[in-house]
Amino acid sequence: MSKGMPMTSVLQPASQTVDWSQPSRRRAGIIGLIMAEASLLGIFVVAYLFYIGKSLSGPYPSDVLELPVLNTVCLLASSVTVGLAVRALRQGERGQAGIWLPLTALLGAIFLAGTAREWYRLIVDHGLTISTNLFGTTFYSLVGFHAFHVTVGVLILALLSVFIWSRALQPAHAEHVELVSWYWHFVDGVWMLVLIVVYVVGR
Repeated sequence: MSKGMPMTSVLQPASQTVDWSQPSRRRAGIIGLIMAEASLLGIFVVAYLFYIGKSLSGPYPSDVLELPVLNTVCLLASSVTVGLAVRALRQGERGQAGIWLPLTALLGAIFLAGTAREWYRLIVDHGLTISTNLFGTTFYSLVGFHAFHVTVGVLILALLSVFIWSRALQPAHAEHVELVSWYWHFVDGVWMLVLIVVYVVGR
């Protein structure tokens, strides 16, 4: 190699250039949020699994828990509808997005109503509160943690529905809706984990 030849010319052809762009701050932010929330979820899941079967008094999970089929169907369906909303907005079909977004919020609201009915039944019919025993403490903490995130998601989706109906939300804002859909998919994924841990393994 001659003394005057740059090192870069040996490692890389002169005609090639490195195409690098800074990642989207919005995408990085939502990924960071999801990772942080997943870490918190892990604490609640580990606590629930650790205390399974250690309650000194009833009621016990096998006595009072029922498989929440309707809740699960609604939340899984909402992942499909929010994906359709993102696709419709990217394609400029605001009318379609204006249907799928509120439908997603409605499915989330139905899920929350089902959770509220379950809690009412557990508290009133079975006397299970957060202070009854270890099962009650870990159950309401884990399921409540998830329900809080569903509530936040439903409020955001409802707000986006208002924006699209008022024409404030345009196809140019599709990335914003996509990031909300990432959060919503995360919420749905968390529910599947909660379903397995609480209603399958925990029983």
